[in-house]
Parts: sequence; C-alpha cells; structure tokens
Amino acid sequence: MYYLLLAFCYSLSILPFPVLYFISDLLYVLVYYVIGYRRKVVMENLAQAFPDKSKEELTVIAKKYYHNLTDMMVETIKLLTMSKAQLQKRFQCDLTVLHELYAQGKSCQLHLGHNFNWEWANLFCMQGVQFPFLVVYMPLTSKPADRMFRHFREKFGTILIPANDMGNSMRAWANKQYLIALVADQNPGNPRSCYWYPFLNKMTPFYKGPEMGAKRSNIPVVFVDIRKVKRGYYHASLKLAFENPQQEADGVITEAFVNYLEKNIYEQPEVWVWSHRRWKHEYKGNSK
Repeated sequence: MYYLLLAFCYSLSILPFPVLYFISDLLYVLVYYVIGYRRKVVMENLAQAFPDKSKEELTVIAKKYYHNLTDMMVETIKLLTMSKAQLQKRFQCDLTVLHELYAQGKSCQLHLGHNFNWEWANLFCMQGVQFPFLVVYMPLTSKPADRMFRHFREKFGTILIPANDMGNSMRAWANKQYLIALVADQNPGNPRSCYWYPFLNKMTPFYKGPEMGAKRSNIPVVFVDIRKVKRGYYHASLKLAFENPQQEADGVITEAFVNYLEKNIYEQPEVWVWSHRRWKHEYKGNSK
C-alpha cells in the first residue's frame, strides 16, 4: 500500500506548478462545495475569533482558507521532486538569528503555529542551518500515510521526534547542540496539566512542554511567523523571544507565544488551520 501511495504521489509531484494549482482549484471545489469538509467547525471558529465581522465577511475568509488548504496539499506532494533551488526561490526567511545562536554554541527552540506552509518551512530551515534539525511530530494512525509523511519531512535530513515518545527520543540529545521545531498551538489531550490563556476570544489550553523544556536547559526560544506572499510563495520571520528562559516566571514564555500567534492570525487569518477542533475543552478556572 505504501509503495502504491508513493508512486501515485511521485506521478503528481513531477507535474509543473500551474498544473498542480489547477488540481488544487478542483480539490477546493470538491472539499468546500461538494464535501463541505468541516465547514461548520470552520465557520464557528471564525465567528468566535471575529465577532464583529458579518457572515459574508467570514465566508470570504473561509473560502480563502480552504483554497490555501488544497494548495498546501499539492505543495506538500511537490516536495518529493522539488529541488533545493526551487524551494529557496519560493520560500524566504532570514536565518541570521539561528546562525548567531549556533556560533555561540547554544541550542534553540522554534515555536510556531499551524500556518501554511509549515512543510516547506521545515525543509527550508533544514537546508539553511548548521544545527542538527529536529521536528516534533504526531505519528499518523495510518502506517502507510505516516511513512509517506516521514518520507516528505526527512528528505533533506530532518530528524523527526515523535510527540508521543518525546522524552525517550530527546535523551540522545541531552548534551548536544540542536535546533528543534515545535508546533506550539496543538490541542492538548489533558487540559488539566496545561496553561490557559485567552486566545481568539476564548480561554484556551496550551501545552507546558515547550516552555518547560526551554527553561530546563536554558535553551533560547525563537518565535516563527509564516506569511503567504502570493500563491506558491511564502515568507517567514524569526523573532528571538527569550534568550535566557530560566530567568522568566512560569507561564511567561507560553503567554508571549499565544499573544504573538494571535496577532499574526488576525493580520492574515486565511493561513491558519481553522478546521482543527481546537476548543474541545472548557475552561474550569485553572488558568496557570
């Protein structure tokens, strides 16, 4: 099954970008209009985040979001045959802050949200830094699909760290210099052991793990903002948010990231994943 899936994706990946975006246009019609994939969830999330916008305005954002979603599908497949030169032309980011941290002998945490296109960001960063590049990911239930996504993400040497076995996997890096990317807006399975903050007009749980890991080893934290410039072109910005995390009170790093992410979402809402069931848990009054 895996090899059939791989062969199918490779056959699509060799197609030029205009053809892939034509396929994305067809997928958009299918996903949004025919299947209506999680349209209710998306509209409810948007209404919560933008209470002052009309239904028509929210629908415009939703349609842009679904089009970006199908674009990311074909863009991810394109990674199978996409050259480094092609990627560097279409994805831009100044990595100076990471080079400086590496030269100082420090490790680094990258905190980012579910903004398109994080798959391209993963491989762009891998190409441009001297660090061993670790990415925390959640293994998929489907073994063929999980193996496929590992193939995409490991193409240029990214080291994948399974989120459900992160403690054991990170032991090998205890005394080594590394760069680790953490998608820090995941919906936690156990909200009782999380920080809670106002996020998009609702109290929302966030994992303590990224902050705790940074403080434990005093690893500098860099926030990442990914913007879509135009179709097929992205720009990421890096912000050195905390150079000495151990100096911060509990919750400060997480709260700063929540505020940073929220601001970026409001500025370009169509690039964040609104179809996630992000608010499964209700706030019980234990914000920190």
